Amino acid sequence: MFKKLTITLLLVVTSLAMFGQSQTVLLWKDVPNMKRYGSKLYVYPAPDSNRNRIAVIVCPGGSYSHLMGIKTEGYEVAEWLNSQGITAFVLRYRVGMNGHHHPAMIEDMQRAIQYVRENADKWQINSYQVGTMGFSAGGHLVTMSGAFANDNYLAPLGIHSSVSLRPDFVVPVYPVVSMQDSIAHQRSRKNLLTNNFTKEQQDKFSMELQIPDDMPPAFLVTAKDDPVVMYQNSVNLDKALTEKKIKHVFQLYETGGHGYGMSEEIAGDTAKWKWIFLKWVNEIFKMK
Repeated sequence: MFKKLTITLLLVVTSLAMFGQSQTVLLWKDVPNMKRYGSKLYVYPAPDSNRNRIAVIVCPGGSYSHLMGIKTEGYEVAEWLNSQGITAFVLRYRVGMNGHHHPAMIEDMQRAIQYVRENADKWQINSYQVGTMGFSAGGHLVTMSGAFANDNYLAPLGIHSSVSLRPDFVVPVYPVVSMQDSIAHQRSRKNLLTNNFTKEQQDKFSMELQIPDDMPPAFLVTAKDDPVVMYQNSVNLDKALTEKKIKHVFQLYETGGHGYGMSEEIAGDTAKWKWIFLKWVNEIFKMK
């Protein structure tokens, strides 16, 4: 009896751990000279009962060095998005601890956007309702996905994309934004650009200096007590978006810290930004 109960509990735990996750997609498996890279998308399809056909590519943080936050800032975020009818794709992108630097990260990001759009019918989503959401260094990556959408990083790899590489919205959460000495998160800068970056690179990857006129709508979140990434990163990004008249929301909280994802257990009321985001994204696509 005890053995049977143990097996049943294990099956329940396993099922919960895999909630919503139906498939792992290897992004580069069909691309010559790129097959050796293990970049992946973990697919979390929204349930049939409440699917609204919106898709979000989720990018965990980790200083562009690792993806240690993939549980809180990846899987758990995807599960919550699923609960609200949104199909999520958690991106395991290349990072510095494995010897990867720019342009590896934006290549993975654009490849993910391409995959999601080209497989919209398969995952029952709208190809024109695909957004990117990232945390910490992942927030920098999703900001790049919008700001650099007209820079095709796939073409030099021999990849022709028949779909737009521009996300329909971006959601940077307590993001790394600037590479400038005064407020840069230096570990993220080192892993993205190495220590041998030029002034031109420093400016190019300071996203507050790179917002184009056609930047997608943005939903920006941070807290003033963030001990890891100075909140002024987000303040500067908000100013840049405002100057360019980009439709956006800036949720600036007094407390919350860093690394909380959507967890109210960790960040309390600050994590309720997710409900404000949900209303915002539905309004963008005029959905109720």
